[in-house]
Amino acid sequence: MPEHPAYREITGGVGAPRGFRAVGVSCGLKASGRPDIALIAADRTVSAAAVFTTNSVAAAPVVVSREHLEAGLARVVVVNSGNANACTGEQGLAHAVGMASATAAHLGCQASEVVVASTGVIGVPLPMERVVAGIEKAAGELGSDPSSHSAAQAIMTTDTFSKECAVALESGEMTVTVGGMAKGSGMIEPHMATMLAFVTTDAALTPAACGVALRAAVARTFNRISVDGDMSTNDMCLLMASGAAGGGPIGEESPEFPGVSAAIAHVCGELARMIVRDGEGATKFIEVTVRGAMSESDAELAAFSIADSPLCKTAVFGGDANWGRVAMAIGKSAARIDPSAFDITFAGVKTCVAGQAVAFDEEAASAALAKRDVEVVVDLHLGTGEATVWTCDLSYDYVRINGEYRT
Repeated sequence: MPEHPAYREITGGVGAPRGFRAVGVSCGLKASGRPDIALIAADRTVSAAAVFTTNSVAAAPVVVSREHLEAGLARVVVVNSGNANACTGEQGLAHAVGMASATAAHLGCQASEVVVASTGVIGVPLPMERVVAGIEKAAGELGSDPSSHSAAQAIMTTDTFSKECAVALESGEMTVTVGGMAKGSGMIEPHMATMLAFVTTDAALTPAACGVALRAAVARTFNRISVDGDMSTNDMCLLMASGAAGGGPIGEESPEFPGVSAAIAHVCGELARMIVRDGEGATKFIEVTVRGAMSESDAELAAFSIADSPLCKTAVFGGDANWGRVAMAIGKSAARIDPSAFDITFAGVKTCVAGQAVAFDEEAASAALAKRDVEVVVDLHLGTGEATVWTCDLSYDYVRINGEYRT
């Protein structure tokens, strides 16, 4: 991660900010025996805000956590992997409430201060005896993992690596820390994929400021990624602010707010790109930029149309500079397009100018497409709107992984 003038990379992930502890343990939800229950606990009740999936089939933990966060306060997060607790009816809601109650009992807080999250297979009831035992075990081990790495491992499903990031920045006379962890590899196109993200900071953000900072960060990070264009039932991104760095409350009008907000967005961006790089079966990381649109929303529509296109994704997987698929994708989007105006640059090679083919070096294009990172740039030449979306290619392994997900 390149160093930013205002903040520096540090270790510790979601547990790096002062006032937080995180741990992950195994309770037997995964046949592999890997960690599957995580706790992120604040030393006291703190400011909090979250964004959730807009999928109409929202999982039970999403329903419960939305209600618990209405006051903008939280104390602890409990997460299980291996089971989504989605499409489980009233029993699922009771299980989500039960997770909150068990966590509250062990941590000495109110159940309403517990945020619940789940990820894994849909439609299977949670084995609550195991889950409750796992919560007790995790509560007893809080503080035993200064790196918080075990928590990041415990929320993984088809992920091939844990996703963690933390930075520190100087804010006035204080040093403020922002940390985070996320999981996600498939069913990724958040519109708040299976995607969960948890961000912490020791800045003294008010609940309202937490909401403003988180929504701004998510809009251009987690909501700008796509692995397969499928939105999970369980998406959640949570921000908690302990205030342990000191100083007075930080509202959105405070002079410290822009720096802290930028650091939160940076952490979210790093985690979002890690999710794409770990896309199920992915061999390529693709950055799609559309500029010159009539508006940013138009640019986003066109960029997502490219990023979600199986034809565009398979072209990159096969190393084929088939720019016609990009032209098709922007044309089918709802963005305003002039067919005689757009340019396409595929993997650094100009392939289309003013809506028509131009001669290009196929060997140079093939060499560029053989790299791990591939860039697709479209200029619509209609305005100043611009958006960047991150996605990955679509490979044989994506089909294999998802064809065997339950079996």
